[in-house]
Amino acid sequence: MGPVSLSIVAPCYNEEANLAALHARVAAVAQAVAPDDYEIVLVNDGSSDGSWEIMQELARHEERVLAINLSRNHGHQLALTAGLDLCSGARILIIDADLQDPPELLPAMVAQMEASGADVVYGVRRARAGETALKRSTAKIFYRGMSRLASIDIPRDTGDFRLMSRRALDALLSLPEQARFIRGMVAWIGFRQLPFLYDRASRHAGRSHYSWSKMVRFALDAVTGFSTAPLRLASHFGLILIGGLMLLMTYIAIRWLTGNVVPGWTSLMVVIVLLGAAQMLVLGLIGEYLGRLFIEAKRRPLYIVSEIAGRAGGTPQHGYLALPAAADFGQSLDG
Repeated sequence: MGPVSLSIVAPCYNEEANLAALHARVAAVAQAVAPDDYEIVLVNDGSSDGSWEIMQELARHEERVLAINLSRNHGHQLALTAGLDLCSGARILIIDADLQDPPELLPAMVAQMEASGADVVYGVRRARAGETALKRSTAKIFYRGMSRLASIDIPRDTGDFRLMSRRALDALLSLPEQARFIRGMVAWIGFRQLPFLYDRASRHAGRSHYSWSKMVRFALDAVTGFSTAPLRLASHFGLILIGGLMLLMTYIAIRWLTGNVVPGWTSLMVVIVLLGAAQMLVLGLIGEYLGRLFIEAKRRPLYIVSEIAGRAGGTPQHGYLALPAAADFGQSLDG
């Protein structure tokens, strides 16, 4: 099957309880928007449940399903990159497998894209059902913080749920970085991008697999990938400390000149601890950016595909296809 007019890409991690409903709802709306001219790209991100077996079964019985099995768990953003690399649509809808972002919104998003000539229509969450107050508040803090720190305008309250044109996707895929914050990368490429307000639903089944440690890592990737403000903050913090130390030295000198010697041990320990904490903070910030440079310098492929079920995918720009020898479409190195 050659290029299609619509691709729907969904990264999946332990989503066996959602895949049947995901396929049914996505296929119904895709058939309404692009009759017999669409594909559903499901990416198995190293799931430990029966997700891959279900994807294979869907691909066997539905020619419009392309199932991609990664060699291990690479993370949501890299699994999404694999799906975007291998899809062939003129328009591409990104959606999560948990069905919190309703696929039935696709016709309205297509209509907005056609009416405005936009290259990206991105979902903006008006309401977030099924999420705790802590999750909503931390998300709010993250997006507000990113809007202040980032060197580009990253829309608030957005996820990866969006409809993109092929030229916008090609521009996105030209960006080679390893630590990927895709919603920020889409904002960086520019073109005409419009918001689409919607109410986010609760998960169809199961529970979220995004742990707090993963969310912290994701936030660090976002901040360090799109802002040098933390490094400038370290410099400002150092200037503030220098000013404070000068005031402290002035105070000590005045006390010495007036004959009131400052007790040495306490003031010395305060200064040592303060300077030590500041140095560790600054070194940590520098280390975060240096670590990113180290990872980028190795130039490893972002993901490895071990198996594909369905029609042959495209040639990946960021990954490696380590497919079985019997596969019709061979192997492709990172391009």
